[in-house]
Amino acid sequence: MPEQFSLLTPPPPPENPDAITLAHYAERAYLEYALSVVKGRALPDVCDGAKPVQRRILYSMQRMGLGHSGPGAAGAPKPVKSARVVGDVLGRFHPHSDQAAYDALVRMAQDFALRYPLIDGQGNFGSRDGDGAAAMRYTEA
Repeated sequence: MPEQFSLLTPPPPPENPDAITLAHYAERAYLEYALSVVKGRALPDVCDGAKPVQRRILYSMQRMGLGHSGPGAAGAPKPVKSARVVGDVLGRFHPHSDQAAYDALVRMAQDFALRYPLIDGQGNFGSRDGDGAAAMRYTEA
């Protein structure tokens, strides 16, 4: 009669030393994936200090002709709605979440969040007191 195991006690280790349990494999695979996500998305890159979503926003704005032409330049681009920028980023480069892309855009426009703001934002982009930014349809970048 084969031995029966209780659900509360783990089974004995396998006889084959190369075999691993499903729990051990899942734990290792999840840890490897979590580390790759942190390294690839959550931490800023060393070369420029930007996260991938920020880099995608800046590239999309440059493609839309919203680059910086200097203070008081005659050919300075007219700001467009933030929703248009976010839509272009989502459609071309970052198909994850409009709120994540907009939050990154807002952070790059806040003069108190970055030492040198990368985006010239117009409208309510939040305050130091914790007030959130207005919806993307009300702000321009």
